[in-house]
Amino acid sequence: MPIPAALDKLTSLLGDRLVASKAELDQHSRSETHFAAAAPDAVAYPETTEEVQALVRICGEHGLPVTAWGAGTSLEAQALATSGGVVVDFARMAAILEINPEDMDVRVQPGITRETLNTELRATGLFFPVDPGANASIGGMAMTRASGTTAVRYGTMRDNVMGLEVVLADGRAIRTGSRARKTASGYDLTGLMVGSEGTLGLVTELTLKLHGQPEAVSSAVCAFADIGPAVEAVIATIQSGINMARIEFLDSDTVAACNAASKLGLPETPHLMVEFHGSEAAVAEEAARFGEIAEEFGATGFAWSTLAEERNRLWAARHQAYWSILQSRPGTTAIVTDICVPLSRLAQAVEETRADIAASPIPGPILGHVGDGNFHAILLVRQGDAEEMRAAEALSARMADRALSLGGTVTGEHGVGLGKLGYMEREHGEGWAVMAELKRALDPGNLLNPGKTVRL
Repeated sequence: MPIPAALDKLTSLLGDRLVASKAELDQHSRSETHFAAAAPDAVAYPETTEEVQALVRICGEHGLPVTAWGAGTSLEAQALATSGGVVVDFARMAAILEINPEDMDVRVQPGITRETLNTELRATGLFFPVDPGANASIGGMAMTRASGTTAVRYGTMRDNVMGLEVVLADGRAIRTGSRARKTASGYDLTGLMVGSEGTLGLVTELTLKLHGQPEAVSSAVCAFADIGPAVEAVIATIQSGINMARIEFLDSDTVAACNAASKLGLPETPHLMVEFHGSEAAVAEEAARFGEIAEEFGATGFAWSTLAEERNRLWAARHQAYWSILQSRPGTTAIVTDICVPLSRLAQAVEETRADIAASPIPGPILGHVGDGNFHAILLVRQGDAEEMRAAEALSARMADRALSLGGTVTGEHGVGLGKLGYMEREHGEGWAVMAELKRALDPGNLLNPGKTVRL
């Protein structure tokens, strides 16, 4: 049997860092959303690039699939070993390898989480800005091309990954990119790998762009009577050139869930949450300008704060919104949608989605990083209720169709994984076939995270 033979060789390579206990397999078999559990045959904990290379070569010899694992926070089942094989957990490859304060970059291993990285960077006056909410691993964030609340100012992982070390399916380790801020040299292999969901290679090192910690930070929350004016206020704010660090939308259902879980005490109407970074004078000026625009669209109940404790409480509630929404309907699981449209079509997309959900038999609170046209609906389905699951799947499909018809994409940040495979051909056309050709060229045995992103 190929699996026992491969596992014997992997045990010789890794010793007790190859684990096949039921508890370990169960831990690495679940996602955070509605996808069915899928257990691997073993979990590996490499400590060096050379061990990853040897592991991949052994698995290749025996036809054993390999799936990378960071913090397990992906939402489209990217890290599930749906074909069995070995899950490679990068928890022991979580070091900062080099900080270059003068050049504002850092070299890290993939297992380090964004919170740990920023804690270690505090003394340098720099920080890594990409904030998807979850304390995700940097490697996982790169592989899903993550973004989050700060993308409107600082960009996504695509904009902040400068270079990678990647182990390919044949065991070769390649370096992509460099520490230079731009290049015209050859194909953009870094861009190819970022967002590839571990289907083209296993990332063992990343070079990241850093940013200066802002001198002043101010956050605010304000209420609106309805969804439409809130979204229109976002569009007007962005078009005015105000340099927002974050601008988040929460509908009334999301506010109610956050109130219940985090004791925010906000009026249960649609809200915007905003943040400004910069000098004290710039932050004060931009905050005042935003306030004027928001008031034109009927905003009320402004609550401003420059105190770190108050700001952290506000944003902690926003980051925990998904779990708060799940708690609002006990006994449910969630289909978490994620679409992104051109900013000018955002109001239409949100209002049509809200009306569609209201006409359905299930709740679906809406929230999102609306500064870049990206929003989510958390479709709550009672576990085991086939009728509600069908309704949620139909809602999700209509959201995807709506996004594409408005010139957008079926996923702004969660990635493809398993959940968005069915929409890829419509969004990309022949481009999706080209993606499959790239996969065949780099992974002819289809061993790296098979079944995700492309179909072979």
